[in-house]
Amino acid sequence: MEMPTKEQAIASNRDAWNDSARHHKDSPEWQRLLNTVARADFTCLDDTLTAVLSEVGVDGKDVVQLGCNNGRESLSLFALGARQVVGVDQSAAFLDQARELTSRSPHEPAFIEADIHRLPLELQSRFDLALITIGVLNWMPDIGEFFRHVAQTLKPGGALVVYETHPFLEMFDPEGADPFALASSYFRNEPFVQTEPIVYEGKVEEQAAPSYWFVHTLGAIFNGALAAGLNIRHFKEYPHSNREELYDRYQQREAQLPMCFTLVAVKR
Repeated sequence: MEMPTKEQAIASNRDAWNDSARHHKDSPEWQRLLNTVARADFTCLDDTLTAVLSEVGVDGKDVVQLGCNNGRESLSLFALGARQVVGVDQSAAFLDQARELTSRSPHEPAFIEADIHRLPLELQSRFDLALITIGVLNWMPDIGEFFRHVAQTLKPGGALVVYETHPFLEMFDPEGADPFALASSYFRNEPFVQTEPIVYEGKVEEQAAPSYWFVHTLGAIFNGALAAGLNIRHFKEYPHSNREELYDRYQQREAQLPMCFTLVAVKR
């Protein structure tokens, strides 16, 4: 298969996520969200991310979430005291869901449809805190360029908080004949390509726009952040999974893989 250009991959990923939105809405989780976001103290953030955000400090701050999906995490930031929250995503379909959830909530985050590589000028140097959670970094063809755009949203002294899957996990195929055998190189250059709809659990046997999942080493992530003018203040790896249930099989092993990480970097 011929590899797409950066622009083609970004556009195809956007189409894939727009198609995916209807599958995510057709789930018991969506109904639970509609019922629970009405609480002022609503949060879907796990203990790991909540602890890191609490240590960095969210109270009274202006926060941007880059890759906000349906806005559930953006809404959760108000429970930690955020003054203002802006969620950014390139999927119009998921942002429609974010606005529907917000209509049930006492809080009023703003949502902006934009590709991270073409952020509106109004977002530059505006925020005290930027948040990136699971399943954002790997949709980015160029991790260094991505961090440069992220850094532009922060005020000097502003902090970026990342809670992501660990790149070591990309070496394994949880659906392979032997899920514990190494299936891919840590230094893989070409993206993983999927032509079925993007869903968190199971599979939908339909054709969809190709989606491209790019593998980035920890070194590429660190160097990308540093080159963007972000000083790394915190990095921690964890033995638990924060992604699809398929990956739960890698938890609680005698020879335990790192499964996710948190990173905090401050803009110089």
